[in-house]
Amino acid sequence: MASVTQQQIQKFHKDGFLVLEQFFSAEECDSMRSQIQKIIAGMEVPPHCRTEFSTREEEQLQAQGSSDYFLTSGDKIRFFFEKGVLDEKGNFLIPKEKSVSKIGHALHAYDPVFKQITHSPKVQELGRKLGLERPVVVQSMYIFKSLLAVTPHQDATFLHTEPLGRILGFWIALEDATQENGCLWFIPGSHTNGITRRMVRAASGASTCVEFVGSEPAYDDKQFTPLPISKGGLILIHGEVVHKSELNSSESSRHAFTFHVMEAKGTTWSKENWLQPTPELPFPSLYT
Repeated sequence: MASVTQQQIQKFHKDGFLVLEQFFSAEECDSMRSQIQKIIAGMEVPPHCRTEFSTREEEQLQAQGSSDYFLTSGDKIRFFFEKGVLDEKGNFLIPKEKSVSKIGHALHAYDPVFKQITHSPKVQELGRKLGLERPVVVQSMYIFKSLLAVTPHQDATFLHTEPLGRILGFWIALEDATQENGCLWFIPGSHTNGITRRMVRAASGASTCVEFVGSEPAYDDKQFTPLPISKGGLILIHGEVVHKSELNSSESSRHAFTFHVMEAKGTTWSKENWLQPTPELPFPSLYT
């Protein structure tokens, strides 16, 4: 992989994203894919996915179970399923590996393969070129992208910092991402207007675990540019750039590994974010 140029970094600041083809080797991508197969093979279906409803109260308990499972996933490796893939006893209605939509949010901390990728020398070098002084890793996810579209959003809606502009996403294509199988689309330059919506932890006792403050504006489809990328490519994503993915209309999957980094120097992580560092896992430094 060629070194990132100053020109490319300027382009990132202008557009809010940067495509770096062949950043990771095919071998590195395959190691992540085979590791995720091992993780799925050992997967336990979480209890909240296994309840047979009978009363409203039990349904509420299940909803609570599933929100607790999500809210406390920041320092664990947890499984999030596509809708309708499990029966009420927690048995799979389709093959296990096709049932998971994503695995998160601490693969970077607890799995040796994903940890090595997240902290790889080339990622650290890229952080330094971007001028990051005290970058920390806040979360990671393995995304299977079987079917669903992801609506236009800004990552800072979910990972809020004061000031803004301190969150950076690293999105790695583990297979070719095409317009047919759901590549990412961006609105170039949309990272300069702040954010319009925040996802915050709901007050305790609320029926949902998180709520949205503000609203997502209506975006014009014509503003979006598709970013197809080959296996091993990396897309750098500014925390405020607007992006989406369309549904996967192909026969092929579109696996990706993604992690988010925060420049911790002079930055406050919002106490209202769903994701919080824990004593077991304070946000680890990107630089080793």
